[in-house]
Amino acid sequence: MVARAYTVAFEGIEARMVEVQCAISPGVPAFAVVGLPDKAVSEAKERVRAALQAMSIALPSKKITINLSPADMPKEGSHFDLPIALSLLAAIDILPKDAIEGTVALGELSLDGRLMPVLGALPAAMAAAEEDRALLCPRACGAEAAWVGATQVLAAGSLDEVVRHFTGQSPLTPAEAGEVLPAPRGRDLRDVKGQERAKRAMEIAAAGRHHMLMIGSPGSGKSMLAARMPGILPPLSAAEALETSMIHSLAGLLDEGGISRERPFREPHHTASMAAIVGGGKGAKPGEISLAHNGVLFMDEFPEFPRAVLETLRQPIETGEVMVARANAHIRYPCRFLLMAAANPCRCGFLAEPARACGRAPLCGEDYLGRISGPLMDRFDLRIDVPPVAFADLDLPASGDSSASIAARVAEARARQEARFAGMEGLRVNADMEGGLLEQVASPDAEGRALISRVAERFNLSARGYHRVLRVARTIADLDGSATVRHPHVAEAVGYRLSALTPA
Repeated sequence: MVARAYTVAFEGIEARMVEVQCAISPGVPAFAVVGLPDKAVSEAKERVRAALQAMSIALPSKKITINLSPADMPKEGSHFDLPIALSLLAAIDILPKDAIEGTVALGELSLDGRLMPVLGALPAAMAAAEEDRALLCPRACGAEAAWVGATQVLAAGSLDEVVRHFTGQSPLTPAEAGEVLPAPRGRDLRDVKGQERAKRAMEIAAAGRHHMLMIGSPGSGKSMLAARMPGILPPLSAAEALETSMIHSLAGLLDEGGISRERPFREPHHTASMAAIVGGGKGAKPGEISLAHNGVLFMDEFPEFPRAVLETLRQPIETGEVMVARANAHIRYPCRFLLMAAANPCRCGFLAEPARACGRAPLCGEDYLGRISGPLMDRFDLRIDVPPVAFADLDLPASGDSSASIAARVAEARARQEARFAGMEGLRVNADMEGGLLEQVASPDAEGRALISRVAERFNLSARGYHRVLRVARTIADLDGSATVRHPHVAEAVGYRLSALTPA
């Protein structure tokens, strides 16, 4: 007689159902786990044996075989401990088989039977809901998993509590979803003195999710500006929050089961490896570009990143997803992020200041920014020069709009885009438009079309560059409350595309 329990194996943010089969047969006493387990899963038999001994449950002196089906799917992680224990307890008639089969379980067992938290409870709850099963998980994961709402989540503190629940002695109370974490008070753009053009570009970038490159001498305020981008972005919608939290669940970044509506802000160091940025490593975990999904990826000292790392950004920027390909796995992660990059104009940083520039100017600037390839540079919609602020200006009172007022305008512009793209799958903001829809929605008036045609011919814009100018112009029109893209909108978009320090 075979007893069955169910759990999941993770492929990216998708949770694949796994059937845990336990067969007890006569023979030399043994405990084997088969079905392509990794080291952590193979060691589960020792943790399960110790946990059962702590509960004074003796294993039969027979051959115990655990099969993880489908057998050709790699199984990784310590969360297989609990379903293996459940299938074994059902096989020796301690737990009812039908109740076990109606549950998806995951959890790591300590040697004394306590259930330890594991990664991925949120996508596991999604998979359980699709299978119309309840989810059984460690107590520390219950608040996180309960956010799904479409299935019952049972959170236990130990294997003993699980046994008491299934035998009817002490049923578990369904877990409740964690709190929506309050967004921390963001930094205000009014704190940045001057740089009004850069602030305007940030507003446009936030409204349409346009990628932005800032070039300026050291200390001009590039990092200060980038750190204030989350403060002008609208909060995550319910669907976006769940989508983003599934990735963060796999990375272990959810705080006590709480889900935040604040958009992610990731700022990897320029020494980060390709696996850290794109994803990979053991288990093909999500990288920084996926952890920044629906948020901001800020890459300071952009030319200092390894060339191979920068070039891997090109395809994710276009498609909004990344495929982490390994010999034994092909994992797909979503990664629709707003890329903010900052760079000095040259290695010494003072190319624009003749009194302080090095003796190799201007060749030093060409060499330094030349580390950013043309195809990657072509993907930046907004290119901004960030000049140094005069000392006299630092003593002036704060000026310009606050982050709250800019955020209100950004929210209004995004609401217009949401109404425009209602019912269109995969379209949320203007940066997602392409093809015929772009021509239909962002087609400028006669004067605007004449201007962009002259610019495209004069500066030899690529087809991608031409379309990105139209997208930015459409966002500027949305901020202006205009139903059509007019000449001033195109002129401003062109101005951001053609920077004094970067090629068109």
